Amino acid sequence: MSRIVISGYYGSSNAGDEAMLAAMLQVLGDLDAKLQVTVISSSPQQTAECHGVRAVGWLDMPAIWSALRQADLLISGGGSLLQNVTSRRSLYYYLFIIAMAHLAGTKVMLYAQGIGPIIGSLAEHVMRFIVNRVNLITVRDKGSLDELARLGITRPHIECTADPVLGIHPTGREAGRAILAHYHADGARPVLGISVRDWCGWTHYKQVLAEVADTVIREQGARVVFLPMQYPEDVHAAESVAALMQERDSGLCTVLRDEYNTSEFLSLVGNMDLMLGVRLHALIFAGVMGVPMIGISYDPKIDRFLDSIGEQPVGNLKDVEAHELMVELRRKWNDRKGFRERNASLLADLRTRASRNAELAFGLIEG
Repeated sequence: MSRIVISGYYGSSNAGDEAMLAAMLQVLGDLDAKLQVTVISSSPQQTAECHGVRAVGWLDMPAIWSALRQADLLISGGGSLLQNVTSRRSLYYYLFIIAMAHLAGTKVMLYAQGIGPIIGSLAEHVMRFIVNRVNLITVRDKGSLDELARLGITRPHIECTADPVLGIHPTGREAGRAILAHYHADGARPVLGISVRDWCGWTHYKQVLAEVADTVIREQGARVVFLPMQYPEDVHAAESVAALMQERDSGLCTVLRDEYNTSEFLSLVGNMDLMLGVRLHALIFAGVMGVPMIGISYDPKIDRFLDSIGEQPVGNLKDVEAHELMVELRRKWNDRKGFRERNASLLADLRTRASRNAELAFGLIEG
């Protein structure tokens, strides 16, 4: 019976990270139904209840040490754990957990991580010292390969796979329809989904999104639905955009104000005709559910994912303009079926590569 410890940004009500954990558990469980998993979480009770695993607190070092001593493998990932742009301290925390595994004599795999950016000579040195001693690295994009090469991390076997969420099974649309009906946002209208977050206190991009949402309602007779990927922060961000809209009282603008699990999010996205996303995993959910997407960048991970499916972001949060977004939106809106079909083959390859992460993990356990 294999035992795995998973370290990541879990238990913090982030839909993307919870989806990664769900996808990892799904694919790993497909390969070994008796697998024992312990997840390091900021909310261990919530993680245990939602995912059906054992969980320990992220600051409970005795429990983490005990779990690592008994484990065959530490999985660090997925997600963008090893970077110091959004948080300087988190990089050292995740590296410390890896170092603990080394001390415990437990194998370590970086699992479909998005590496970097790493800024500063100290951070680069610590990354190089610790990560060169792990057993296996898989990354979710070519940009992460480049960052590893820049840092001089070359000793472990390194392979480019794909984000774990791309390996998750699509869901039906019924649960999403029920949620939309609860918000009186159902009916025979096309739907534009928008996933937005706050960033650096900027407000320009919110005015742009409000203008685009107004235009879509007027031009296409569509409904606009804001989906909160990080709860409750993204609810507040969405409300601040909706407050700038002229059509906010038309009955065609809806902000979802509840917290949803991975299956519910996938089902909601499946009911969208087009997804306009700032959050990475809103775009990935669209890929899983076969929904055309438009991304606005705030981090290299957005650019890297879109590049993997042959697309580019429409500007970034600092300088995006409404007319640029509307040009791309009209182009994809008028050929939604075509874009869905063109993305399908690329996404099928990414799903296969996402599943390979789990195969490599078990190969490492089995030696």
